[in-house]
Order: sequence, then structure tokens, then C-alpha cells
Amino acid sequence: MSSQDNSGIPLFHAPDGTGYKLLELPPELLELLESQDPPTLTLHPSPTAALLKTPSKTYSLRQKNTSNALILLAPTSSNSSSSSSNPSAQKNNNGGPPGSLSTIATVHETIELVPEAEAAAVAAPKAKGKWHEKFSRGR
Repeated sequence: MSSQDNSGIPLFHAPDGTGYKLLELPPELLELLESQDPPTLTLHPSPTAALLKTPSKTYSLRQKNTSNALILLAPTSSNSSSSSSNPSAQKNNNGGPPGSLSTIATVHETIELVPEAEAAAVAAPKAKGKWHEKFSRGR
């Protein structure tokens, strides 16, 4: 029998109420943003999707759902001003005792950036044959 106490890392559910979205950046845009002189990016509306514009390129923002949720965690602070000797009584702003983790959000969608030329090419495939035309009208 082991004499070590391995209680693991306590995990608490403490959502912060903020809506998070994960934005997947293409490598060339990430490189541009990490450069010495990063440009200003702007968002513009369009009939099909929002557009993210850089000085040289335009990206269409597409929401993609995922079956694997991402759970965002925040560490609790290890220093507490409380004088209590019971660590579980020492709560911090994330809702757990020092040295624990709190789940602050669960993300089920990601935002994908598609270069606008590619987005226009795959935006509206044409129906083939009368059956396909009837079917698409009823949807």
C-alpha cells in the first residue's frame, strides 16, 4: 500500500460569462501579425459572411462546429491573503482553492478564415438536372 497522497489537481466549474470563439489563423496572416510593423485589420459585412481585410488580402469568416469541445481552463492563484488554515476555504476569483484549475468556458465552434477568392469559388455550387433544382427549391 502506498503512503503517498496523490489527490491530483482539483478542477472546478466556474464559467466567467464571457463568450469565447477560437479563431484559426492562416500561417501567412499569423506571420503578418507577428511582423515588426503589423497592419490594422478591419471587419466588413457582406451578403454571405463577414470579411476580414488586410492591406493585401481579404478573408471570409466561416463558423465551423466541432464535435470535440475545447474547455478553457484558468489556474487559481497560489497566494491567498486569507488567514484560514483550510485551503478549500480559501477561494479566489475563479472559484477554487489555490493550486486548482477552473473551467471558465467550453467552446464548440471555431472561426475559420478562408481567402476570399477560394470562398467565392466554393460558395454556391450549381444544381444539376431538374430533380436537383426541385430539391434545392424546397430546402
